[in-house]
Amino acid sequence: MNTKRIGLIVAVEISAVLKKYGERLEKLPARGFEVMRLTLNDYTLYIVSSGAGEIAAAAAAQYLISVHDVDMILNFGVVGGLTEEMTVARLALIKEVVHYDFDAGAWLGYEKGRYADYPTPFIKTDETLFEAALKAEPELKPVVCASGDKFVADAKKKRELHEEFCADICEMESAGILITANRSGVPCLFIKAVSDSIHGGSDEFEREIERCAEICLDTLDKVIHSI
Repeated sequence: MNTKRIGLIVAVEISAVLKKYGERLEKLPARGFEVMRLTLNDYTLYIVSSGAGEIAAAAAAQYLISVHDVDMILNFGVVGGLTEEMTVARLALIKEVVHYDFDAGAWLGYEKGRYADYPTPFIKTDETLFEAALKAEPELKPVVCASGDKFVADAKKKRELHEEFCADICEMESAGILITANRSGVPCLFIKAVSDSIHGGSDEFEREIERCAEICLDTLDKVIHSI
């Protein structure tokens, strides 16, 4: 029986991956990315260290689809909290993503964040994977993610993102991954951990990134075994 081929995109949290999987990782030749493979009995995990940002994340998603023909794409990582509820180390499961940087309104007349091939600015993640993850880890908080090419440190800006899009978290990769994967019909799952709260900024992020990344990866690993 063929094993599942799972793609994992990692932006800036690769040290958590190296710490968790260590010598079991096999480096693969690749142009433009650091790519590793973890082979287990029931699945093979292809891990791409993409770097930060939507363009890099979208490129990594297409690489996984085109080169490794993955059955699904997963993404874990740290995010900013946009509400008082989303405190440091809070785990989140993304249900919808809005690419708040994208605005074709002057041309198409659409609201901010909406792409022509979607009915609203809010792009849903795969329902089957979402429900499986929530069943495996009920403590995950279902969230709307505001995704864009900005590191948002200012509390005022975080509140504005929440008010404009009813978003719970913000980060810099999910929109690129989800839109790219959707074009090829590849389902996606996003599990995140808050590294900087609504009152925190870059200093809090620097203090908490490694701890929160490790917590998030441990949760993702548990979910992978359940799906």
